[in-house]
Amino acid sequence: MSLSDRIDLNALSIFAAVAEAGGFTAAADRLGIAKAKVSLEIGRLETHLGASLFSRTTRRVALTDAGQMLYDECAPRLRGIEDALAQLGSSPAELTGTLRIGCTVDHAVQSLGRVVAAFAALHPGLQIELRTSDRVVDLVEEGIDVSFRMGWLRDSTQRAVKLTDFEQCVVASPDYLRDAPRPERPEALADHPWVALSLLPSPLTWQFTSPAGEVRSVRMRSRLRADSAATLRALLESGAGISALDQFSAEAAIADGRLVRLLPEWSLARGGVYAVYPPGRHLPARVRAFVDFYREMLHAPAAT
Repeated sequence: MSLSDRIDLNALSIFAAVAEAGGFTAAADRLGIAKAKVSLEIGRLETHLGASLFSRTTRRVALTDAGQMLYDECAPRLRGIEDALAQLGSSPAELTGTLRIGCTVDHAVQSLGRVVAAFAALHPGLQIELRTSDRVVDLVEEGIDVSFRMGWLRDSTQRAVKLTDFEQCVVASPDYLRDAPRPERPEALADHPWVALSLLPSPLTWQFTSPAGEVRSVRMRSRLRADSAATLRALLESGAGISALDQFSAEAAIADGRLVRLLPEWSLARGGVYAVYPPGRHLPARVRAFVDFYREMLHAPAAT
């Protein structure tokens, strides 16, 4: 009997869950089993292999070199087995299992929430968790299958695909413009209070391009900073000053008159909407299907 014959496939699934969650308790919560069961199975697996798979600290557990080698080999195969079992006995178009999606709060409100609802209606056998956070989370540690991010990815090593571009526009509220001169050129923005979005790498320096290709760089002055697009929009609608918003955050406010677009003939750098995946993992059919569905929705003509 080989060593692999004596190892339960379920033990390998529990091992992978601990590695991805970064802890026994988190893995137990994800799997819906007792923490004692997780500890028991990991102990048995380490005994069978004759190697320690995790180094334990007071805050979390981390893979040892042997554990990392085992995870790199078994995780893609486990994902493939899970995907195959989830689809077994169902039609090709039917998706099952659990899909965990991450995004910012504002992205969920402005765009992704309604897409998730539409996708869920098409696939009643699928469980979906939409997890929102305005901080960049560890996809592996949080157990997220795909995260959607807007703007510019700072880490070029991330496993990501660009779904679409979006515009940025300079806006202010009608109340603010009643008491301040309307800027007619980019340089005039430096004389106005700029509400900065602190998530950006350079929140106070902006480059404007004219239809003729002329580029002007403007350094803004700011006393107010916001750490999310939703907070930034609320400050602008309250007359706090001028700033730039992405088109998803600005469109509805501009359409109903809460915000006014300024300098429409000048363009700012376009950002991107990205699907970001955990590193080195097999992509289940449900993840690929949702990303394709969202891409189609982003490129669909706006309803009139």
